[in-house]
Amino acid sequence: MKTRLAALALLVTGAWAQAAELFPLADVRLKPGPFLDAQTTDLNYMMAMEPDRLLAPFLREAGLAPRQPAYGNWESTGLDGHMGGHYLSALALMHAATGDPETLRRLNHFVAELKRAQAANGDGYLGGIPGGRQAWRDVAAGKLEADNFSINGKWVPWYNLHKVYAGLRDAWRHAGNEDARRMLIDLSDWALRLTARLSDEQMQQMLRSEHGGMNEILADVAQMTGERKYLDLALRFSHQAVLQPLAKGEDKLTGLHANTQIPKVIGFKRIADMTGRQDLDAAAAFFWQTVVERRSVAIGGNSVKEHFHDDKDFGSMINEVEGPETCNTYNMLKLTGMLFQSQQKGSYGDYYERALYNHILSSQRPGGGFVYFTPMRPNHYRVYSQVDKGMWCCVGSGIESHAKYGEFIYAHEGDALFVNLFIPSTLHWKAKGVRITQSTRFPDQGSTRLTVDAPGKFALKIRYPGWVAAGKLTVKVNGRAVKIDAQPGGYVSIARAWRRGDVVDVQLPMTTRLEQMPDRSNYYAVLHGPIVLAAKTRLFGDEGLNFLADASRMGHIAQGPVCPLESAPMLVSDSLTFLRRFKPVKGKALTFTAPGLVHGAAGPATEFIPFFRLHDSRYTMYWQHSTPGKLQAMLAQNAEGEAERLALDARTIDKVAPGEQQPESDHFFKGEGSATGISKGGRWRHASKWFSYELNDPKGEAKLLRLTFARADAGRKFDILVNGQLLAKVALDAASAQEFYAVDYPIPDAMRQAASGKLSVRFVAAEGSIAGGLYGLRLLR
Repeated sequence: MKTRLAALALLVTGAWAQAAELFPLADVRLKPGPFLDAQTTDLNYMMAMEPDRLLAPFLREAGLAPRQPAYGNWESTGLDGHMGGHYLSALALMHAATGDPETLRRLNHFVAELKRAQAANGDGYLGGIPGGRQAWRDVAAGKLEADNFSINGKWVPWYNLHKVYAGLRDAWRHAGNEDARRMLIDLSDWALRLTARLSDEQMQQMLRSEHGGMNEILADVAQMTGERKYLDLALRFSHQAVLQPLAKGEDKLTGLHANTQIPKVIGFKRIADMTGRQDLDAAAAFFWQTVVERRSVAIGGNSVKEHFHDDKDFGSMINEVEGPETCNTYNMLKLTGMLFQSQQKGSYGDYYERALYNHILSSQRPGGGFVYFTPMRPNHYRVYSQVDKGMWCCVGSGIESHAKYGEFIYAHEGDALFVNLFIPSTLHWKAKGVRITQSTRFPDQGSTRLTVDAPGKFALKIRYPGWVAAGKLTVKVNGRAVKIDAQPGGYVSIARAWRRGDVVDVQLPMTTRLEQMPDRSNYYAVLHGPIVLAAKTRLFGDEGLNFLADASRMGHIAQGPVCPLESAPMLVSDSLTFLRRFKPVKGKALTFTAPGLVHGAAGPATEFIPFFRLHDSRYTMYWQHSTPGKLQAMLAQNAEGEAERLALDARTIDKVAPGEQQPESDHFFKGEGSATGISKGGRWRHASKWFSYELNDPKGEAKLLRLTFARADAGRKFDILVNGQLLAKVALDAASAQEFYAVDYPIPDAMRQAASGKLSVRFVAAEGSIAGGLYGLRLLR
């Protein structure tokens, strides 16, 4: 033990001591309010999930008989086992947050079954990846073909395993399961052996594929054990192509898969905190600043169709229905908490609060179920998972997110106690013997009360939110006003020997304001304090709209009719100085109307409510603004700009965005010698040998295969095969006047009829040439 502790001391030589610590979840308990409601809903959802079904992939791959069949959806189409890792983390978090005995019983059962699987594997490996043992043997031997979301044809295998690593860590950290600790170390030793013969170049090649937070978890194991070898492997799992630009303060994020990058950056920060590496620390801080300040919308989420778009053009955020992904914000909150511990900037608390209320809290249906994409497009909607159908990544992160609301409310540094969030809760600061109760109806009321239940001497530091105007926040201790020296974005500090029964009352005046889309385009969100307001905008004929996702691979996308932008409600006034028109609705908390302002929807009766309370409806969150004189021209402009695109969407049966992770994985991409990239703003896929997708034509309607190519690829030759039959021989030329152009290939009736609703489209390179690049694929009626 002494040797390990000495080794650990070497690990952190020169490192910065963290300036603050978040309290363990077990030291915080939620009191009645929206977050306790959400935690209870999450617990019920978790209890409805069947542990033995989640364990099935691990037992199957270890050669053991599963006790129950595996779940379907992502759990049986290549990402088998990822949900089990999330579930183990969620059980650990929920037990720590609530003390619920059933979560601990399930956790111990889950770990015991995983232990059986790991023992049967015999080498420390533990995973549910189909055919994973052979796939990893190939990797260890240096046989390595990595793409954005696959390694040797397996769907993000390191990402999958990272969930298992994290689940074992959390089972030990939050629930004290010692078997999980030992298993985590054995799994880490397996990874050491697996990668021992890979060169640094091969490691970096492998890291092209999404791999979760492998660098972070291995750094955790290094700290747990005090052994340097795990930290060395964590550094080998740090993706230099992402790290180096960020460390230089360069934003090279456009076009990258967003949630692939955030866990990498969490790992950079984790290693920086252990080693003092300034490049890693600078990369994490710059990434956060870039994403939060330039790439995030009002709810705190980011990305469209899972990718970072051009930060100077948020048009896709309005045009597309695949808006911010919930997993991204789950990880951004984790990074925010880590950055706060190093530097207690009020901006970290402001972002955490905004994203927590407006994205995470809003992403769970009150009756249960989780959201993947939250569209910013006016008049669209969200769909929610069902327990036995949706096994998406955002379900996995979802069952974790709503179990750890107590994580950031309080923090401590020496004799200072930070109050970061205004959430009804109790805190037991065990090291000081201090107990605090926070009573509040925030955000329905702009105030909170802190009561000292067990005394102590400390400085109470209360966040002065950036949304409270300078000089407007007030604090009273036992009824007497306290002089406020802090400014918005800072902390109000009150140092004293606190006595039992001391009461601190904080007034947090909330005002209504507009927030423009980050690219300064003509779209505005309405906020009251930190709360994003939105309106239900039900349309005639929406009664049959299904808000519960099915079990299909693309069920996480709200695929109902897309409403034309000219039908979306707008804010119409002579100028933007119309906030005085927002009036609270008597008897309805945080509900407003704006008489004479809204064109469309319910007109003057339109109600603006907190987005986190808006469910099972179309909605509008971002509003165009027009003057009365320009209204008709703007409506006509919206209609003209959308007509062609919506008409194409109406003709589209199925489509693939080449090179984008989820669309390709949902269409079972395969390939040999394949690569992807970005050129002139378009994302492409090509191959020196071949690549393929599986398309759906359930009603047998497909008439045309529309493919988009680039003029720059002139001279390339390849064949297009559908279900093994030649559809066309292609020789790309430079005749198009456009940089990108579309070509339609008719699908013969016999070929379509023989397909029985499934078309495997394969692109095969001619000898000495390249198949592609393919920039778009649509199956048209």
